[in-house]
Amino acid sequence: MSSDFEAYEQDFGTLTAEITNKIGRIPKLGGKEKTQLVLNVDKQLEEVRELMEQMDLEVREIPIQSRGMYQSRLKSYKGEMEKLEKDFKRSRIAYSDDVRNELLGEDAGSSESQLMKLSEERAHLLDNTEKLERSSRRLEAGYQIAVETEQVGQEILANLHSDREKIQRSRDRLRETDANLGKSSRILTGMLRR
Repeated sequence: MSSDFEAYEQDFGTLTAEITNKIGRIPKLGGKEKTQLVLNVDKQLEEVRELMEQMDLEVREIPIQSRGMYQSRLKSYKGEMEKLEKDFKRSRIAYSDDVRNELLGEDAGSSESQLMKLSEERAHLLDNTEKLERSSRRLEAGYQIAVETEQVGQEILANLHSDREKIQRSRDRLRETDANLGKSSRILTGMLRR
């Protein structure tokens, strides 16, 4: 089992190194080359996600006593994956100086403050997008908790209804028993008087 995990680790290292190299090249490109490289990196990121799933399955099959070490390694790989995805998002909208000059003409130096502002706005938009995604996940989790809570509440209500019926039946039996005891007491009193 652990040999499979280690093989997956080697594949992970190779793929992430390639992806990191390509992510660094993306801002320097433009047009079709950039689009092609972005698609290529996206495909490789999907391969890494699948590899992570395989690693997760392998960790689940490792004996409990040695599982902790592999889980911590997998957790660090997941963190590395998240960082790669963030870097990839940023690289797709980043432009090198050459590309900026090409887009804006040779006057790019005079509008450096506009470029800085644009760059800051892009970074801000990326941060907001990430915040929205986190909020969406929290909302989904909250909704799931609300649904589960509603189900638990319905079960509790059903149990309470059942308990109420049992208590009412017990009360009726007690009244019946009390009436029978009263009748028995009157009969005994009558017999004693005779």
